[in-house]
Amino acid sequence: MHPSSPTVTPIGQGPSDLPVISLFDLNIVAADLNQATQLLLTAARQRNGSASVVVTPNVDHVVRLEKQPEFKAAYAKADFIFADGMPLVWFSRLMQRALPARVTGSDLFVQLCLRAVPEKLKVALIGGQPGQEQHLQDLFQQYYPGLDLHVRCPSMKFDPFGPEGLATRDWVQALNADIIFICLGMPKQERWALHYARDLPGGVILCVGAAMEFAVGLQKRAPAWVQRIGMEWVWRLLSNPRHLWRRYLVEDPKFLLLCWRAWKQR
Repeated sequence: MHPSSPTVTPIGQGPSDLPVISLFDLNIVAADLNQATQLLLTAARQRNGSASVVVTPNVDHVVRLEKQPEFKAAYAKADFIFADGMPLVWFSRLMQRALPARVTGSDLFVQLCLRAVPEKLKVALIGGQPGQEQHLQDLFQQYYPGLDLHVRCPSMKFDPFGPEGLATRDWVQALNADIIFICLGMPKQERWALHYARDLPGGVILCVGAAMEFAVGLQKRAPAWVQRIGMEWVWRLLSNPRHLWRRYLVEDPKFLLLCWRAWKQR
């Protein structure tokens, strides 16, 4: 079978053995939001000498990964991969190995923050604009009262493998956080997480891009009905056309070609 064809294997973690669907050479966990949240809460409490890494591929990720084989090989080694984009869910159904639902980084961010309060989990956040630490702390306390949150806002020149990336690893190590949100955009956040996860005592690192901004009202997310019909990308494009037009109108249509190739090779 061609590696891009969908296959199903058990993940063997969490309260139930959730299957994994292979699409575009990524082993995507076949879970809904509640199952994914519980799976990650379990991983957050583990201290086995390495943190677990979570990535949430969407159409943009799949297209960009296809151009960077070396990075894709590293990305595919993440411990938990969830389908952020509805087109991935639709394509899994077309290939007759249906993912049960879309599980977005934005939804996981909110659910884990909500659950971290009563379960007394320590949360680290890497992201935001330089100097915003106190502002973000205040915002998060408004939205998630009692959240044990620690914030680090890197410089705009953050290099995952440079001195600042190393200093960020040391900061997370010292915190011994249970949940680490890294919100620096792809590929910086994934490169940092995948490189330093083995240096951390445990917990879970989520590479979640702009999720932080949606979680505390810095950006308005598309209405639920827009998300359900797979048109959140249109909402985001209209909200920020200058920054996102190339991604959605030039690069992301290449996803259709990748789907066609996978369909022919099934």
